[in-house]
Amino acid sequence: MSSLVLTFQSRLIQIDWEGPYSLETLTDLQDIFQDYGIYQVYGKHPVYGKDVLLYIGKADKQTLGKRVLQENWWDTNDSKHLKIYAGRLAGEQTPADEIWSKEIDLVERFLISVHKPAYNSKSLWLIRDVEFQDLHILNWGDYRDLLPEISGLRWTSRLDTSEYNIYSYATNK
Repeated sequence: MSSLVLTFQSRLIQIDWEGPYSLETLTDLQDIFQDYGIYQVYGKHPVYGKDVLLYIGKADKQTLGKRVLQENWWDTNDSKHLKIYAGRLAGEQTPADEIWSKEIDLVERFLISVHKPAYNSKSLWLIRDVEFQDLHILNWGDYRDLLPEISGLRWTSRLDTSEYNIYSYATNK
């Protein structure tokens, strides 16, 4: 009896999350040099309730603090209770700007694809399955309602053509 062994190369991106920040305390993040990454916004939604994931965004080539404040979150129905979480990509060393930007973009789109925040619905059409098939994201720290680990093997069509059999004692003899 032969066994099919699948091998994959994976692109690992780790994110260290910090928060919560309010819109008022977010100004603390505006002046940090090259504080780029991903952010999550939690608040009240008329259908989904209070303190739910509303939005995932990215800050690339501008600080997280500046980017979030550009989004006009002050005009929401419950802006005093918004919670913002800042996610910074982490690894052994900071990559070149071009790679860093690409990773920020991939992470934002993959997190939106998997978690489907209410205010990101127009961004879902930007998802191209093949880009995420070898991506693996680990969320560390205060990642809130995000899954701690996201794999392209699970959330894409990567394994759709793989054949497998349910383990059974009857076929193990």
